[in-house]
Amino acid sequence: MSWGAILILSGGCYLAKLTWVLASDRFSTALEPATVMLPAALFSGIVVLMTVTDGAALVVDARLAGVAVAVVAVARRAPFVLVVGLAMLVTGGIRLLA
Repeated sequence: MSWGAILILSGGCYLAKLTWVLASDRFSTALEPATVMLPAALFSGIVVLMTVTDGAALVVDARLAGVAVAVVAVARRAPFVLVVGLAMLVTGGIRLLA
C-alpha cells in the first residue's frame, strides 16, 4: 500500500468522524439501529475472512471446522470460554489427525 493511499484513507476516516461529531444530533435516532449492529457485522466479516483465506487463495481447513463448532456453541448460548475452548479443541484435533 502506498503512502498516498494511506493518507487518503486516513483523511476519509477523519472526515467521517468529524461529520459524525458535527451532525450526530440530527442523525443519531435514524442511524441507531444500524450502529448497534455494525460492530457485530464487522467482527463476523473479519472472522470469516481470516478463516477461509490465505493470502489471495480460498482455503478450507481445520479453522473452518473450529469456527463452525463455535457458531453452534454460540447459537446454543454457551459461555464464551466454552465457545473458544471448543473451537480450539476441534481445530487442534483435526490438525492433529491430518
